[in-house]
Amino acid sequence: MAVTLERSSWPDSACDQGELSSRAAAEAYVGGVCFKLGPPTLIGAELEWLTAGPTGARPSLDQLSSALGPHAPTSLAPASPALPLPGGSAVTIEPGGQIELSSAPFADPAELTRNLRADAARLRDLLATREITVTAASADAHRPAERLLRLPRYAAMERAFAGIGPFGGLMMCNTAATQVSVDAGADPTEVRARWTALYVLGPALIAAFACSPTLHGIPCGDWVSQRMRTWLRLDPARTRPPVSDWADPITAYARWALDVPLLCVRCTEPDADWSPPPGATFADWLSGALDDEVGRRPTRADLDYHLTTLFPPVRASGHLEVRYLDTQPGDTWTTPIHLFDALLSTPEVVAEATALAAPVAGEWTTAARHGLLDPQVRQVAVDVLDLAAQHARTPAAAQELADAARRCRSALSPSNQLESSEGSR
Repeated sequence: MAVTLERSSWPDSACDQGELSSRAAAEAYVGGVCFKLGPPTLIGAELEWLTAGPTGARPSLDQLSSALGPHAPTSLAPASPALPLPGGSAVTIEPGGQIELSSAPFADPAELTRNLRADAARLRDLLATREITVTAASADAHRPAERLLRLPRYAAMERAFAGIGPFGGLMMCNTAATQVSVDAGADPTEVRARWTALYVLGPALIAAFACSPTLHGIPCGDWVSQRMRTWLRLDPARTRPPVSDWADPITAYARWALDVPLLCVRCTEPDADWSPPPGATFADWLSGALDDEVGRRPTRADLDYHLTTLFPPVRASGHLEVRYLDTQPGDTWTTPIHLFDALLSTPEVVAEATALAAPVAGEWTTAARHGLLDPQVRQVAVDVLDLAAQHARTPAAAQELADAARRCRSALSPSNQLESSEGSR
């Protein structure tokens, strides 16, 4: 859930405080800032972990800030320089105390994984100075949801999601993900192909990497990815754009973004309530419909911020963020990095991957609930991983992907495979 449009490690927009002249101008701005066109060469990743203090409870913000020192994000220590770790990764904190590393982008996935692994080790060392541990789990199975960050953004988010049941608080405080980011493409045609592929692949890959069958406080129901369940049940207008109808993702994403209800409206007054008028969209604010309630028209900076409150399975942030995978156990987060690097390596592979995954496209709920136990989803997952293994950059990456394909063929989750390999040592 990192606010990736505010990251400086991947090219994004400059903050412009000027008012937006019209909806057409706003849509053009969104299209330009969310889809940076250029030859696709870069890949990045974001890793999230659950954190715990020495008693198993969530660590305090003071403990986290003290442990991170100059690497602490400004959400913890406003005066912090928020320095990246030696490998280029930025540290952020999620509302429930989850900790995240957002890598710098790299042209070589091997360099990405090497730097990210070193930064993850450095992060663990820093946290250990205050007896804080991290767990590579995508769902907190033992502790109730508890929001630690008191920022007005998260207070407004909590209020907005309160009427949906427990899913909002659980998503914010008790879940973690492995995210991979890739370039959007060189031109609108390539953007459409890559964007479509990432969405069509979603259900099969959710199943392939699902490892969150237990989540504290979740309503009854057996799901292989309780983390994904929270997103599917959360706020469809914000989390499930109608991408199957999008012939032009750049234009359609911009139109959709303006019509998503506001999650918060930033205020400069201390202790101000950032909650927007119920149901109001950014387009409403832009048109003047909220002049009485808000008292001002939105700026480009407001639109930039609104874009960070959209949570689709694939988010356009200049590059494309794949957000639908559970946090992977141990160091197996390298597998999704090699997977997306291989599947998006050439236009021909993109097209083949899209065709392989098409039979289960749109089956998000089936994948999150039944995962690899569904025969068709399982077969597609195996086929896609086999294809990725054929186009991996290195023999080591190919072997990693082939191992994942064999795991899926046996309907084993990443956690099952890790436990099996550790038990055989």
